[in-house]
Amino acid sequence: MALSRKRVAKSVGVGAGSIVLFGVVTGLIPNPLYIRDVPRTAVDYLFLGLTAGFLALYTLQRTPGGHDDGAATASTVVGFLAFGCPTCNAILLALFSNSALMTYFDPLRPLLGVVSVALFVRLLYVRSQRECETCADTATATE
Repeated sequence: MALSRKRVAKSVGVGAGSIVLFGVVTGLIPNPLYIRDVPRTAVDYLFLGLTAGFLALYTLQRTPGGHDDGAATASTVVGFLAFGCPTCNAILLALFSNSALMTYFDPLRPLLGVVSVALFVRLLYVRSQRECETCADTATATE
C-alpha cells in the first residue's frame, strides 16, 4: 500500500482528534465543561490511547467503500465504554441504576478495553492480509 502524505496526515488527525474529543467528553482531559464522577486511572488513559491509535491505523488502512466500518465502529464504542465514566453515561444510567453500574459494570471496564483492543487487532490484521482494490486494478492493467 502506497502511503501518501494526505493519507498519513488524515490518520494522524483522526488519532489526535480522537484523543482530544474522547478525552474531553469522558473527563480524562480535565476541563470545566465536564466533571468525571469516578477517579481517572492509568488503565483509562491506556485504553484511550489504544483506541485513538487503532482508529488512526484503521484510517490509514481504510480504502474508499470499505466494508469494515461496522467492526471499527463497534470496537470504538466498546473502547469508549472501557475508558468512559460509567455513572456519567446517560444511556447507561437510563438502563441501570448508579449502584448497579458501580457494582457490576465498573469492574468489567478493563475487560471491555481488552475486547476492544482484540477486535481492533483482528480487524487490522484481516485488512492487512487483503489485497487492496487499487493494487489489484493496477496489477491487472499492467499485465
